[in-house]
Amino acid sequence: MNAHQPPQTLRANGIDICYEIFGNDNAEPLLLIMGLGAQMIHWDDVFCEQLAARGFRVIRFDNRDIGKSSHLAGGKRLTPLELLKLRFLRIPVAATYKLIDMAKDTVGLMDTLGIKSAHLVGASMGGMIAQEVTLSFPQRVRSLTSIMSTTGNPRVPPPTREAAAMLMAPPPRSKEEFITRYGQTWKVLRAGSFPEEEALDPGRAERVFSRGLNPAGVGRQLRAVLASGSRKQRLHGVKTPTLVIHGTVDPLVRPEGGKDTAESIPGAKLLMIEGMGHALPMRFWPEIIGAIDMHAHGAAVQAA
Repeated sequence: MNAHQPPQTLRANGIDICYEIFGNDNAEPLLLIMGLGAQMIHWDDVFCEQLAARGFRVIRFDNRDIGKSSHLAGGKRLTPLELLKLRFLRIPVAATYKLIDMAKDTVGLMDTLGIKSAHLVGASMGGMIAQEVTLSFPQRVRSLTSIMSTTGNPRVPPPTREAAAMLMAPPPRSKEEFITRYGQTWKVLRAGSFPEEEALDPGRAERVFSRGLNPAGVGRQLRAVLASGSRKQRLHGVKTPTLVIHGTVDPLVRPEGGKDTAESIPGAKLLMIEGMGHALPMRFWPEIIGAIDMHAHGAAVQAA
């Protein structure tokens, strides 16, 4: 039986970070970093348990400005005009903080937990944060797995119109509206028919809602991504064993984003998952968990 420590909060990099640990204390530490506006529970409990069963000490946490971690202040809602200026005139977006600050949160969490180095697995914006940790604190990273993420390279195709509209939609005004929107959002992001996921969406939405929403925080996170620019050139210098996982039908971070990441990092392995969008549906878990397991344990053996 794998140990499980319920959620706790610690102070790191000047903020409160809510985290949860699955697995034994002496197992290989593996940090799961979630994406834009997504709480740590978007790494499903069973997903975490299955990774722990493969011999990892799995740590998931709420990024700053989401869930039970510190909510910051400042910044206005992003406008379509700012996006156009960024895209066509390269005029940077103003941001309260950048991805490097979120990378420092991750390292601060590791410091406080007494973890010298860990395997990093990041999804979407979490992949960008994991890349930034690997670039800025390489000695802290045993292996990098970047899922449905990208390099920040402006040449990667933008989201589909439907996925972009969802990102820019005004926040829901009631719990009922949130639950409906949650279902609609994930239907777009999954980009396919997943009745087994849709059946669970209302319960998942309830859980997210009960932990607390922070629409302004999601806006600040989005600005952090856009203000951080491209990592492509810097990624050429990465020596950390890297695995890139991406869905072939991702409507938000297009498949080219994953390919660009793998091409930018020397020796990176690329796993394209047929029929996967911008989500981690249960039917793909065996392939995803198997790949993370093989990659991280392989890197641990090499390091030894």
